[in-house]
Amino acid sequence: MSNVFLYKRRVEFSDTDAAGIVHFSSLLQFAEQAEHALLRSLGTSVLVPIVVDSMVTKTLSWPRVKIECEVHGAAKFEDELDVAIYVKRLGTKSITYAFRMTRKAEPICSGTATSVCCEIDSSGRITSVEIPARLRQQLQDYVTRD
Repeated sequence: MSNVFLYKRRVEFSDTDAAGIVHFSSLLQFAEQAEHALLRSLGTSVLVPIVVDSMVTKTLSWPRVKIECEVHGAAKFEDELDVAIYVKRLGTKSITYAFRMTRKAEPICSGTATSVCCEIDSSGRITSVEIPARLRQQLQDYVTRD
């Protein structure tokens, strides 16, 4: 059985629209925050300096290339949401996360987000690269087949 990473997020007032309901863009931010928390739990981040001879020469990063989200219910200010995130697909250079958000087991939204592993050099040039072997191995624990 693979692992699902769980992240809790309380809805802040700034996350809501004029009707007091969580704005869809906030839901995407919550999913991204869960992704970042998962990576931090593995000892990494979405921005990792690559140091050669005591100098940062490049940065490893994860630009988003695709996102899908389906809203199933409304969340409001002060609600505590449970965000479950796992790896739906682990490619050579990309990763697709799947996420589900619930409030007391009531579905709020679900979706996927795909990011590509990239190096950014000092001039800002972005090049896709293979996911580092150590991270690939750690992420295997979160790969789930639905």
